[in-house]
Amino acid sequence: MAVRGYVLIEAEVGKARAVSSSIAQFSHEGARVVNVDTVTGPFDVIVLLEATDLDVLGNAITEAIQHVSGVQRTTTCLAVSLS
Repeated sequence: MAVRGYVLIEAEVGKARAVSSSIAQFSHEGARVVNVDTVTGPFDVIVLLEATDLDVLGNAITEAIQHVSGVQRTTTCLAVSLS
């Protein structure tokens, strides 16, 4: 069963567009970007990321997303099923 996480990204000033573009083309085995939005508020970019399991999701964030130029900080919110 796939896991999903919303990755909330704080970008360097003036870098939100570049961060969004880079992440939209992101590639990591076992994970895929479902959606990327540049937003207003305390975060600059929100990414919906889907992966085969929690470890793959975590690795995609720490090994790929956090290394995108302009990314200062990430906060991840895991999607859960409450049914």
